[in-house]
Amino acid sequence: MTRQDVTHERSRETHTPMRIESLLFLGLVAFFLPVTLLYGFWSGWEPVGSTVLGLLVGLWGLTGGYLWLVSRRVDARPEDDPLAEVDEGAGEYGVFSPWSWWPLVLGIAAALVFLGLALGWWISGIGVAIGIIGLIGQILEFSRGQHAH
Repeated sequence: MTRQDVTHERSRETHTPMRIESLLFLGLVAFFLPVTLLYGFWSGWEPVGSTVLGLLVGLWGLTGGYLWLVSRRVDARPEDDPLAEVDEGAGEYGVFSPWSWWPLVLGIAAALVFLGLALGWWISGIGVAIGIIGLIGQILEFSRGQHAH
């Protein structure tokens, strides 16, 4: 069978886009929901653990539901086809700045905000200020110099 025959044969098959991702997240809902109920009954609905596990079920459910809704709107991707070739996924994935220092600034700002939650609110304020500067720098990075629009 030639490559054209295989490609033609695959074109007749239907592949549900993003099905694996949504099944993964919704499968975890099916796992964590009984765990939440079991923990709740076993611990007498202890407030912290029961709340956290309930929120975990909601988190996985929202993500899985979103991916399921998106999978109905997008075309099948090469990674959804089990017989796809590597070169079918080639192409541009986006524009990334390889020499940017702003993600490091944003990471330091996030670290300071979370450190401030443990040590003192004033450290969080410094982190928020650095985060605003880093966010503005990240957004406006290509709007000056040789890369200006």
